[in-house]
Amino acid sequence: MDNKMIERLIRSLGIGATYRGYRYLCYGVSLCLQDEEYLLSISKLLYPKIAKEFNTTLSSVERDIRTVIQVCWDRGNKKLLQEIALHPLCSRPTAGEFLDILVAYIQHNSGAAYAI
Repeated sequence: MDNKMIERLIRSLGIGATYRGYRYLCYGVSLCLQDEEYLLSISKLLYPKIAKEFNTTLSSVERDIRTVIQVCWDRGNKKLLQEIALHPLCSRPTAGEFLDILVAYIQHNSGAAYAI
């Protein structure tokens, strides 16, 4: 999967590379695209894999991904998030929901011309 597509989508949501969680989220999405089992066990499989890759702690990964989701929800492109979710979001999505939204969107649009 093209990491540029992942980065472009995340940046389009208003999440910049100045957040540590940006790198974790990009890597996490790419892992989930390779193996959807990661989506079924965020805390037990995905976060430890990200923490190992970036030589950090599990709690740091969890906190920093929560932070970028909060940034997207409060100051980012909430309208785009609502559109790609394909269902109404009444409250800020959890990390698992957020990852699922991004992964599903990329999977659906990877064959087509990618436009945000």
